[in-house]
Amino acid sequence: MLFSGFLTLAALAVAPVRSALTYKGVDWSSVVVEEKAGRTYKSTSGQAKSLESILKESGVNTVRQRIWVNPSDGNYNLAYNLNIAKRAKAAGLSVYLDLHYSDTWADPAHQTIPAGWPTGIDDLSWKLYNYTLDVSNQFASAGITPTIISIGNEIRGGLLWPTGKYDQLYNIARLLNSAAYGIKDSNLSPKPKIMIHLDNGWDWATQEWFYSSVLEQGPLAASDFDMMGVSFYPFYGSSATLANLKTSLTNMANTWGKDIVVAETNWPTSCPSPAYAFPSDLTSIPFSAAGQTTFMQKLAAVVAGVKNGKGIFYWEPAWVDNAGLGSSCSSNTMFAYPGTELSSLDVFTTM
Repeated sequence: MLFSGFLTLAALAVAPVRSALTYKGVDWSSVVVEEKAGRTYKSTSGQAKSLESILKESGVNTVRQRIWVNPSDGNYNLAYNLNIAKRAKAAGLSVYLDLHYSDTWADPAHQTIPAGWPTGIDDLSWKLYNYTLDVSNQFASAGITPTIISIGNEIRGGLLWPTGKYDQLYNIARLLNSAAYGIKDSNLSPKPKIMIHLDNGWDWATQEWFYSSVLEQGPLAASDFDMMGVSFYPFYGSSATLANLKTSLTNMANTWGKDIVVAETNWPTSCPSPAYAFPSDLTSIPFSAAGQTTFMQKLAAVVAGVKNGKGIFYWEPAWVDNAGLGSSCSSNTMFAYPGTELSSLDVFTTM
């Protein structure tokens, strides 16, 4: 018994440590865009399969999807998202909706009010409530209950500009309250977790300023939302260390008691000419599929080690026709062009 006990301890010592995250996810918004471009996906063994099947087999349990209001080409609109959400559900994947509240990209540099929407705060808040209510009810009618809905995307500088820009804090609070109640008053049951999502998750000063400033305005109560999401991209500056991220997420959890999720992240397989220096505590990680695995495991350990740390979502790992994913690194995907799975996607089985 003593000898077998030593064997058990030895086995535990070398076994991968699971971080027990609730949400092990990827953003797969561009799956139909890629399929229309002729892309097909293959597993690491070379077997052709649907993307959702490969994701499920690789340990992913939730897919993130961005919704644009009225995009010119229809990509990422409500109908597009209902279609891919049905595919996700059929594959046994949960769905996380990322409402951009724009006809195109919403991010720290762009938060444009959708065409035809009002700009006065009263009318815009009412429009936002009804739009969010309609999206939620259409998902309910389709038999799909998202586990998470984000009310805005990377809204450090506000949302629905200029009405809800960063210098209009009361308006930001009004708009977020209206968006939250569009979900709360919907037919979705059970109700999704409501997320507010900012970029620069490593920057506690930014997170503290935004939430403290917006919550003190009055219209938005802390009880209106459940989850704080952050983006964490190490290729946008040396300050994005894991140490800074841990400090920031810990402070967020301790201050507001919300669930914490890294809503977007990437690691490159190729980055010959980075525009910015990489963070000091990540420079030992190679730019490769193996490096992606190491990065994600380190990030998972940080998130799981934070009170209420719930999950990680890798941004667009299968968008092989846009492999740089907006960065100065030439490839950040977890699939090799034109669509073969890399070994790194299986990291989700260890999280």
